[in-house]
Amino acid sequence: MKLSTRIALAVGVSVPVLVLASGWLLLHLVSSDLRTHQNDQLRARATVVAQNAKAYLDVAGTDHPLLKQVRRRRLINSARDVGVRLKGPQETISAGPQPDPDPTLPRNAPTPVTVTSGGKDWLVLSLPVGAAAKESNTPNLWLLSPDTAEDELALVRQRVLTGALVAAALAGATAWAVAARAVLPLRRLQRRTSGLDPRTSTVRLEHTPTRVTEVDDLAYTVQTVLARYDEQVARTGEALATARAFAATASHELRTPLMSMRTNLDILTDHPGLDPEDRAEVLGDLGREHARLLGLLVMLKALAQGDLIEADAFSPLDLGELVEASVSDLRRTRPDAEVSVRTTAGVRVDGWEQGLRSAVDNLLTNAWTHGRAEDGVARIEVTLRPPLGGREATAVLVVDDHGRGIPPESREEIFQRFHRGPDSPGSGLGLTLVAQQAALHGGHITVSDRPDGRPGTRFELHLPATGVQDMEYTLPLLHRDWLTRTPEQAPPGPFTKRT
Repeated sequence: MKLSTRIALAVGVSVPVLVLASGWLLLHLVSSDLRTHQNDQLRARATVVAQNAKAYLDVAGTDHPLLKQVRRRRLINSARDVGVRLKGPQETISAGPQPDPDPTLPRNAPTPVTVTSGGKDWLVLSLPVGAAAKESNTPNLWLLSPDTAEDELALVRQRVLTGALVAAALAGATAWAVAARAVLPLRRLQRRTSGLDPRTSTVRLEHTPTRVTEVDDLAYTVQTVLARYDEQVARTGEALATARAFAATASHELRTPLMSMRTNLDILTDHPGLDPEDRAEVLGDLGREHARLLGLLVMLKALAQGDLIEADAFSPLDLGELVEASVSDLRRTRPDAEVSVRTTAGVRVDGWEQGLRSAVDNLLTNAWTHGRAEDGVARIEVTLRPPLGGREATAVLVVDDHGRGIPPESREEIFQRFHRGPDSPGSGLGLTLVAQQAALHGGHITVSDRPDGRPGTRFELHLPATGVQDMEYTLPLLHRDWLTRTPEQAPPGPFTKRT
């Protein structure tokens, strides 16, 4: 059923109900007013009639027939359209309209009461008139008036009912016409949206404000739903691409260590009497390849998680505590490292804790691996600088080492996926993961020489402090393809701040 039809039916039903309810209230008020008016008229007439009745009774027992006749006529004339019944000492006088048949009149009715006779209602009022009647308090004068209120009320009822029926038809027709015009913007919106199918077409709803709040809100809701559908389709596509890239990359990168391990296992199997030194060398190769394979899987998993992470995984966290925990793990797993730490308490950022921890771990592991001094000792200085304030306040994590340094022309290459130096034991994904997390958190990473002039490299990880992260880096707007992109699709250098 159309909305306009529903509105017309609702109005067509509700208006008569309202008319009938108003009519019932009107009848109640009119009935009360009519009763009061009739009673007041009867009382006013009773005052005049009582005076004439007393004057008549005063001369009724005397020898003044002419005066008696005059006062009797005056009594009858004062009644006019009201029935009068006066019980005197010698006779009973009846004048004016009288009920037929005669009802039993009330013995005491100083206020009007209703009496029914012959199917018709009469208002009756009784009074004691004359000295004898007043002394005994016995009514001897009755005034009778036809109750015309019911006839008038019946006419009002008929007109109210007629008005309700007419109002039902008129209100229904008017409501249908108004509603049909009012829902035109909604019908236009329905026609525009009926042809939209996100599965087969990229066409989306274009809506011009109609100044009808409900229609504009509905159009905005439809646009929002379609936009979220597009976002989810895009994220699903990215997730599938990441899964395929993970499988393809893993199968490609794991082939070499697996083949090497297979070769070493064949050597151990085919030469049971292998020289102990050669056997130890083969086992060492197996251990290194196993460690490389495991590290590669861990890095690929972390990189894929960064491409698939959603905004609800981000929360405020203390960056100083995270750095302290990462340094403690490095000291435990690499006891030969000499690490100095200077952090500031209360440096908070909005971040994904697991991703930031992985980035800091990889920065420290990179410094331990490639930042050894000439004496072979890995000396690492870690500094966490708090934000200086302002709209673009950032916290800066600085990692200095004492290695050979990185030439300026190679500083972009180290962040590319699977980039490894000739003597690197890693997977080539550690610094890629650091760059991914910097971009994911709306920050950036820089590479430079040590500022004190000594050999070594400085990495600076810049992260927006809590509450100042630029909306440009919110997750729904950030395209994440660190695992799926090819070298030709690599973005500008990650150590250059995005604007």
